[in-house]
Amino acid sequence: MTYDQDRAFIALADPTRRAIFEKVAERRQSVAEIARAMPVSQPAISQHLKILKEAHLVRDVPSGARRIYSIDPNGLGPLRKWLDRFWDDQLAAFKQAAEGAERSEEAEE
Repeated sequence: MTYDQDRAFIALADPTRRAIFEKVAERRQSVAEIARAMPVSQPAISQHLKILKEAHLVRDVPSGARRIYSIDPNGLGPLRKWLDRFWDDQLAAFKQAAEGAERSEEAEE
């Protein structure tokens, strides 16, 4: 696992940050919009977004006096790659098991 993956998993380990991340994944939002939808203060939302941003899970762009947050696809890439490895391993194991079962059935016939 890489440093960026570690940071992403650590950032997402907090339930409030996961909820914020999911809100931002729904659509681009400002801190105030996120805070209105959650039982957390706006300063706390800002701190959570800072951690998500440092983990490369969200990014922000200025829009007047506010910042609009969205998912950072560059940060999700390493996480997806790490998780896909397990998916690929499981698919290979399933294929091997299915082929083994098929050979067993042919041998019984």
